[in-house]
Amino acid sequence: MRIIVTGLIAQYPLGGVAWDYLQYAEGFRQLEHDVFYLEDSETWPYDIAGQTFVADCTANVAHLREVMERLGFAGRWAYRNSADHSYHGMTEVETKQLCASADLLVNVSGSCWLRPEYAAIPKKIFIDSDPMFTQVAMLPNRSMQERVRAHEFHFTFAENIGALDCRIPDAGIRWLPTRQPVVLDWFPQATEPPRDVWTTVMNWASYKPCEFDGETWGQKAVEFERFAELPQRVNASFELACSTERQSEPGWKLVASVEVAPDPWRYRDYLRQSKGEWSVAKEGYVKSRSGWFSCRSACYLALGRPCVLQDTGWSKIIPTGHGLFAFSTMEEAVAGITAVNADYTMHSAAARRLAEEFFDARKVLEKMLETIAV
Repeated sequence: MRIIVTGLIAQYPLGGVAWDYLQYAEGFRQLEHDVFYLEDSETWPYDIAGQTFVADCTANVAHLREVMERLGFAGRWAYRNSADHSYHGMTEVETKQLCASADLLVNVSGSCWLRPEYAAIPKKIFIDSDPMFTQVAMLPNRSMQERVRAHEFHFTFAENIGALDCRIPDAGIRWLPTRQPVVLDWFPQATEPPRDVWTTVMNWASYKPCEFDGETWGQKAVEFERFAELPQRVNASFELACSTERQSEPGWKLVASVEVAPDPWRYRDYLRQSKGEWSVAKEGYVKSRSGWFSCRSACYLALGRPCVLQDTGWSKIIPTGHGLFAFSTMEEAVAGITAVNADYTMHSAAARRLAEEFFDARKVLEKMLETIAV
């Protein structure tokens, strides 16, 4: 089958963004499909240094080309610059010919603007990686509803969708649960000893809170405040790789993510060199009981780095207690860190086993293809 995977690798040429999309592409390729990458977001490229959107895509395309060549996708990608409608990698003619011969478009995070040649592909999958916020945004927005419904299949990282305790509105869509695929070859189990520090890579707020059902549904900063005193409660060191435009809390070391993890390779190194991940989730994920699980956390697990993560409902689906701990209270967060510290070797091995069982790209994507084989 000829499959086109979409993404935002050139659009946001920093950190671990590339892994979010190319693990789909490589996963399908490992299942012996003919895979290409397409980027056409109808948004101007982002300039990291200037922290703004610009018309010149030279640096963005150079980043995308390097990533595609290093990961074995040379000659199998196309980027359309919305500023001047120019094509890079594959030409416009080649891109349209590819679309005419494609069997499936996998629109990861809804990142691709469905032009007529893309919409004509027989099967199209929309993957919602931002549950609750996606559905709430759709409710008043007829144009967004039409764009999402233009896909034949709709998957979501809200693995608890449809459960009695899940508060996500369906927005008139039949949502199918899925999770981030991880290419285990790309994230091999670490063999070197890590730094003695728990880390995460995060944004305090990716965008403004949303309003639904008479409530505000916020971002990570809201949930972090509930656990700000964690370093005073447990014998461990913590480091947050993030945007640093806020004062450091006592016991938390803040580092600029653009400095410690500016590209996919150093992002992966940063995860591998960490003792494990401790992280909160967006308030919207937590309050909605979405079942969302971080694509970043799945990569930590694959590297054999244990995770202690705020529960969004995912603990109903993925087992905890060995290599992975869920918390909703301060006491549970402390208990998870303490347990890992008590037997790190065991929990490191257990983390890798969880990645192999639940996040292996071949398993995740084979199930997805089986689901749409109608």
